[in-house]
Amino acid sequence: MSTIVLFRIVPRADVDVDAYDRAYRDMVAEVETSPGFLQIEEYVAEDSSHQLAVARFASVADVKTWRDNPEHVKTRDRGRNEFFLSYEITLAESGRSYGWKLDTDDPSAPPPGYYTSEY
Repeated sequence: MSTIVLFRIVPRADVDVDAYDRAYRDMVAEVETSPGFLQIEEYVAEDSSHQLAVARFASVADVKTWRDNPEHVKTRDRGRNEFFLSYEITLAESGRSYGWKLDTDDPSAPPPGYYTSEY
């Protein structure tokens, strides 16, 4: 089981994009050293009107450790003052996680007709 953090961001219209990108990269580098951090992915709307970061941690306790990280606290305050019009954070517990990958490096290979998996 893991804890998933969904971080939906609406940037300000007048955001300093370079400063925001630097702050985001710095936070990714910082969170990668945080206990229990597993991964982060970012998605940006085509019109850049909003963004979604999906982070995975081993536990809620690890999310709380990250929440209280002094560098994260400073950058979170900076986000509120400089970068964000709004944001929303959702935490979810993953009861199960599984995946599948085509067993080839040939991108032209057709996918299998179906895939089944037992839970």
